Amino acid sequence: MPTVVVKNGNVDGALRTFKQKTVKNGLLKNIRDREFYSKPGERRRKAKKEGIKNSRRRDRRERNN
Repeated sequence: MPTVVVKNGNVDGALRTFKQKTVKNGLLKNIRDREFYSKPGERRRKAKKEGIKNSRRRDRRERNN
């Protein structure tokens, strides 16, 4: 779990940093995925869909550079 140090009583800045770290770490996505049971076939379909999306994104980046 990400940790953040509050400096000079700046709680708002620390909260913003904590939120960014949790998103980057994938903690929130992991919690949402585990909230309900999903069948193995659903997990495979979701993984395949994510892989297709990531490959398209990668191809788009390579074409633009």
